[in-house]
Amino acid sequence: MLHLTKVAVGCASVEALAERHAARAASEGQAYCLTRNMPRQVNDLAGGSLFWIIKHTLVARQAITGFAMVETEWGIKCRIALATAPVPVLATPRRAHQGWRYLASDDAPRDLTAADADLDAVPPAMLRELAALWLV
Repeated sequence: MLHLTKVAVGCASVEALAERHAARAASEGQAYCLTRNMPRQVNDLAGGSLFWIIKHTLVARQAITGFAMVETEWGIKCRIALATAPVPVLATPRRAHQGWRYLASDDAPRDLTAADADLDAVPPAMLRELAALWLV
């Protein structure tokens, strides 16, 4: 199984991303993002997730529920349908990039659990440094 990574443009936090997708789901019936091209390995993405990059860190994921080519005001785009709520994941450093990139299941960060609650008290900048050193 494969996943995708994508930069959450204009979102400074997971909360901002969640608000954006909740508003889109409320007004349009489903959370989604648009991208220029349809992934070539779309069949391998079944059951996968879209991992969001905020401030050079993978911070959340949303389950991918489907793909479709749609006509928009900017031309024909690929619409990636997503589960509404982002799921926080263990912060993992990742360079920003344009569009999306594939992410192997073995390289995907795990979801945060109740056992990780202590990490909420760590300042975000320090958490990014610790993640860059592979200490969290």
